[in-house]
Amino acid sequence: MAAPASKTIGDLSGKWVMNKTLSDNPEPGLALQGIGYLTRKAIGLATVTLHAKQYTDADGVVHIDIEQTATGGIKGTSEHRTVNNATREHSDWLFGHVVSRATWSAAGADALAAIEPVKEHGVEFLAKGWLDGEAERTGPDAALHVVSSAVADGGWTATQVWGFQTIGGERRYARNIVLKKGDQKVEITLVYDFIPE
Repeated sequence: MAAPASKTIGDLSGKWVMNKTLSDNPEPGLALQGIGYLTRKAIGLATVTLHAKQYTDADGVVHIDIEQTATGGIKGTSEHRTVNNATREHSDWLFGHVVSRATWSAAGADALAAIEPVKEHGVEFLAKGWLDGEAERTGPDAALHVVSSAVADGGWTATQVWGFQTIGGERRYARNIVLKKGDQKVEITLVYDFIPE
């Protein structure tokens, strides 16, 4: 289902299901991250759901806490983003130990290119396809995107740009993701359906 107008980068709270038809195949990215063959296949068959809660703390910092679940008995993972460009450590069964950070970005390739991880991973792919306009600029200081970057003990790095795109003729929450390990590079877009609760 398309994202309602009330769902923007300023309010991602709710239930989002990865649309496997509209998304790129995530398996090459999972392989680069060192995820085993059987786990990759199981994830590929599963329905992946994000349960997002976005809120602002007493210090004015935005948090986006996401519990990711999957069908087929696959254990879920958690994403806890503090959108203030501070580094944060996280470990889970799937990706191991990861150091990440998240920040806001204004619209356009130039604004995204000013963020070092975006520059390192490739502005052209990360900046493509995004909706723009006043209705989309709902983050602090009229931000249009959340940019998340990660460095893993497994030797891979990732940069994600979150926002909204028109895909399949409908407005949808999406993530453009670039993963790198050595001279390997994978670019994928994940697209999500909004599920009313």
